[in-house]
Amino acid sequence: MFELISQDGGTDARRGRLTLSHGVVETPAFMPVGTRGTVKTVSPAELREVEASIILGNTYHLFIRPGMEVIAEFGGLHNFMNWDGPILTDSGGYQVFSLAKLRKITAEGVSFQSHLDGSPLFLSPESALEIQSTIGSDIAMLLDECPPYPCEREYAVNSLNLTTSWAQRSRDWIEKNRREGQHYFGIVQGSTYPDLREKAAKDLVALDFDGYAVGGLSVGEPNEELYSAIEVALPVLPADKPRYAMGLGQPDQLLELIGRGVDMFDCVLPTRVARNGTIYTADGTLNIKNKKFEKDLRPISEDTHPLCQGFSRAYLRHLIKSDEILGLRLLSLHNLHFYLNLMNEARCAIEVGSFSTFKEDFIRRYRGG
Repeated sequence: MFELISQDGGTDARRGRLTLSHGVVETPAFMPVGTRGTVKTVSPAELREVEASIILGNTYHLFIRPGMEVIAEFGGLHNFMNWDGPILTDSGGYQVFSLAKLRKITAEGVSFQSHLDGSPLFLSPESALEIQSTIGSDIAMLLDECPPYPCEREYAVNSLNLTTSWAQRSRDWIEKNRREGQHYFGIVQGSTYPDLREKAAKDLVALDFDGYAVGGLSVGEPNEELYSAIEVALPVLPADKPRYAMGLGQPDQLLELIGRGVDMFDCVLPTRVARNGTIYTADGTLNIKNKKFEKDLRPISEDTHPLCQGFSRAYLRHLIKSDEILGLRLLSLHNLHFYLNLMNEARCAIEVGSFSTFKEDFIRRYRGG
């Protein structure tokens, strides 16, 4: 499944390759987020154009709508959404975290209310995997409990014990019900407590999953705490399996984490900020709605994707200010291209042993240094 191709001499950055049922993913890799079976405003054909190799789907949202009966009718999410590349599905654990007022957690699983109509629902480690089996994703994430930030140590300990117990139950389910071609990733939790993070990683490795994620990040903690959680967990995880930092992040943050040995990322930011008029460039972000772009003849950026070429900043500003869908689409495509191209440049830098210089140069320019 995972091949470690090379490592950077000056950092812990890794160049790898994931071979999955629906295609090959070169790592480090960024996964555009397709929460409800679509990356917002972008078609599957356009995702291929910007060279997305894998996307993320959301178990919780797909379970609620359209529902498993519909997806099963199509033989899985790939056919339903007309995407023939790899898909990773999260377990729904983060949505459970975000629905704190609508859920109750027990040792058995999570009882919660649908955010659509308030109907009662239940998610267990086993049912989360059953749902993902129906979805037919290439990579399925185990159900975990994501503690809030900040949280008391007692809460973190109890939360981690629950996640570890659920991982063992997931392991048992996988042994009996593994879907052919599907791979399973455990999630390292432990909040901001280094010893808990280390214990979580060791316990998951003992259960021998196909890959490992570090979760519970970007929930309000400062960057120092985030990096610490990664630095504690990664040395415990096996070098011959992929490492995934969930729900991250800004471009400079991704490079910092690649330098620490992370292989995979996902984040809603490229498309989310695009819908607010924000563009990623090598020189930082631009808010295209600013008046200074009203008569700006320049392109969105010099290194934008061909799909976005030929449009001036002035025209893009007009589209966004007018709430035109084309504006949202063009900015989303540009931002996705920026992220995916950044990963490609990082891979090239790792291959030639210059990642440290590449990272420092990019971050200095991006942050205006």
